[in-house]
Amino acid sequence: MTASQVTGKWTKVLDAEILQRSSQVVAVVDNVAHVFGGELRPREPRDNDVHTIVLNGTSSTSTIAKPSTPEVPSPRVGSASTTLDKKIYLFSGRGGLAMSPIDEAGAVWEFTPQTSSWSLITPASAIHPPPRSYHCMTSDGTDTLYLHAGCPETGRLSDLWAFRLSTREWTPLASAPDPPRGGTSIAFADGALYRMNGFDGKSEQGGCVDVYSPEANTWSSYEFVADGVRGPEARSVSALLPVRIGGRVALVTLFGERDPSALGHQGAGKMLDDVWVFDVEDRSWRRVDVQGAERPCARGWFAADVLGEDAIVVQGGLDESNGRLGDVWILSF
Repeated sequence: MTASQVTGKWTKVLDAEILQRSSQVVAVVDNVAHVFGGELRPREPRDNDVHTIVLNGTSSTSTIAKPSTPEVPSPRVGSASTTLDKKIYLFSGRGGLAMSPIDEAGAVWEFTPQTSSWSLITPASAIHPPPRSYHCMTSDGTDTLYLHAGCPETGRLSDLWAFRLSTREWTPLASAPDPPRGGTSIAFADGALYRMNGFDGKSEQGGCVDVYSPEANTWSSYEFVADGVRGPEARSVSALLPVRIGGRVALVTLFGERDPSALGHQGAGKMLDDVWVFDVEDRSWRRVDVQGAERPCARGWFAADVLGEDAIVVQGGLDESNGRLGDVWILSF
């Protein structure tokens, strides 16, 4: 990654009606994207199948991973997922007509792609996070899942929790800087946890990268000018993903909602179509110069994950006309 420019190229992998959805999750394991949850019509979870897409070029197809276990997560929207040791982890979300947070007493769903099996990990700790939706998750790649923020039954949260898989224990950590928010994003890179963006109930948040140190259990913040020129504009329901570009650790943020809809979760606001890279070492932003004419439309409420070390996958979401998208894209740096 040079000081002047970062380039990237979009490749459309697939577009399928069965994948049309927003507020879903996607997790990549061994070059296979696994899509779960989301809605086609507002406030109606679409299904609880695991849709798999082999990311082997432009001839990919979507298939459903038939579960080998009788117990599977209920249909839900606004959930959050992460991967660790080639397994996928999922926590809470909204479901049912009332769209209340799904309360599973702090349990975490674990999906093993190799066997298409689900298991529900019940926490051994007496305390656990409250149920929520439009939260975010990531892992440290070793033994710990991180869960942050989102929307409980009422209001929004700024809490941070760690779930250690080896002991099945939840630990409450230092809360992130206010305001509490939903639709925010976190990523783990270079030994630290990074958080940005989100919606506090009145406006989109931006202009700040908040950094959590696991060793010190403290947060620090880097401010930037969120004008779309020197740094990305404020947004929510976007993404934040760790990559390596030119051998350097970086974070990618892209797309998202800039102005909320008056209809809330039932409508689409103003969406963004830009991609930005944050160099972790020098704390600088660069807008990605997209090569070629092919690129995804502006969207929010989509799903995204890292592919390898220097590419990301984007699936579905909500466009500005309030339509659910069923496409799959790869952005290579």
